[in-house]
Formats: sequence, C-alpha cells, structure tokens
Amino acid sequence: MHSSSNSFIHSSAIVHPSAKIGKNVKIGPYSIIGEYVTLSDDIEIKSHVVIEGRTFIGEKTTIFSFAAIGYETQDKKYKGEPATLTIGSNNIIREHVTINPGTQGGGMATTIGDNCLLMVGVHIAHDCKVGNNVIMANNATLAGHVEIGDYVTIGGLSAFLQFVRVGQYAMVGGMSAVDKDVIPYGLVNGDRATLSGLNLVGLKRRGFDKESIHNLRSAYRLLFAQEGTMNERVKDVEELFYKDKSVMEILNFIALKTKHTIVQPKGNEKDNV
Repeated sequence: MHSSSNSFIHSSAIVHPSAKIGKNVKIGPYSIIGEYVTLSDDIEIKSHVVIEGRTFIGEKTTIFSFAAIGYETQDKKYKGEPATLTIGSNNIIREHVTINPGTQGGGMATTIGDNCLLMVGVHIAHDCKVGNNVIMANNATLAGHVEIGDYVTIGGLSAFLQFVRVGQYAMVGGMSAVDKDVIPYGLVNGDRATLSGLNLVGLKRRGFDKESIHNLRSAYRLLFAQEGTMNERVKDVEELFYKDKSVMEILNFIALKTKHTIVQPKGNEKDNV
C-alpha cells in the first residue's frame, strides 16, 4: 500500500501497489518504484528513475533522472537472496547513479548514511558501507565491500578495490586508483594512490582547532618517518598522543587487521605493520 497524503505521483510513473510511500513524496514522469521499496516523507524522485529491490530511502532525499537504485548486484555469486539497501536522509543522488544491495557473502546489506552527495555516474557496489556527509564526485566507483567513513571526499573518476577502507575526514584526489586502506584524515591521490599528507583544508573547514591539527601533523610526521619499523613508530605515537582522540582514531584504524594494508607515502610502500 502507498500513501497519497500530499504526495504527487505522475500519471506515467509506475508504482507497485505494495510499495510504501510517505507523505509529500514527488515521483516524476516514467519513474518506476518496485514492490519492496520504502520511500520516507518529503522525498523527490525526478523523471526516469528506477528503484527496485528491498530498498529503504530516508526523508528529504532527492534522486535525479536515470539513476538505477536497488537492482540486483553484479556479483556473479549472487543467487537471488533477499538482501537490502538502506539510504539515509537528506541525500542528493544525481543522474546515472547506480547502487546495489548486499549479498550473502557480505552481510546482506548495503548502507549509505545521511547528508551525502553522490554526483553523476557514481557506482556503489554490493555490501558497501558509506558514512554520513560523504561527497563522491562524478563517476567515482566503489567495488564490493568498500567502507567509507564520515566526511570523506572522493574526487571524480576514482576507483576503489574490493574491501578497501577509507577513514573519516579523508580526501581522495580525482582519478585515483585506491587498492589499500586510507587512514582517517589522510590525503591520497594517484595511480596507484599514495599518501601525500593530511586533509588539512577539510579539517579546517570542519572546525578542527589549531591544537588538534598540530597534534595530527606531528603524529603523521612521526608515523611515516623513515626511521624504525611501522610497529615501533605506532608505539611511539601512542605514547606521545594517547590522550588525543583524533590521533588514536588513526592508530586504531591501522591496528585493525583487514584484507589490505594502508596507503603509504611514496617511498614507504613496503613499510606496513
């Protein structure tokens, strides 16, 4: 059943009778809303949008023409399991964006947070976890199981290998190929992407104070120095900055053992924990 309270559904749109449609929802010409879709209040769906699968979309999200949301994954291992896609509130999803739900092998869920901007042609594959306030520029591409932290900015035409993690407040330059994990607050770019410092512009824009930025810069220089091993430098940074929450977030990110090592500065590529 779908609500018609203050909602406008164009006569050419096809909305399945079982879809759940909130209040003040606008669905434009020739758009298609599938059987298991839930659209919360104040959503706007432009013309020629297709939303399928077990997809939930939060309030005040806008989806532009020719986006294909919730179609079954391109993973050849997918066997039709009832996986989900959850998209938060206040998101802007531009033309030709494609987002796939989860799979049995990845927890059965793809999730996207609130206040994100997904520009033209962005692709988010199965089982990805995208945080809040994330910006993905034109044609940025996430392979399966990628995790993107809060306030991450991703440049256009960038591509991410499966299972890569990107920590919060990081920035990825345009046309980067990211095949390793990116530390929180890091700035990476290139093919293959290397670490070129901290996302200082982003930190200042987000209101980080001078002391926090100074501590992050000092910790970064020590962490990626040429002397000693990464394990030794991690211990040194922890001893000096154990009271600094932001620095400890970097160390905790590095300490988490996953499928990939972390992106290093140029010349340090073989220096991982």
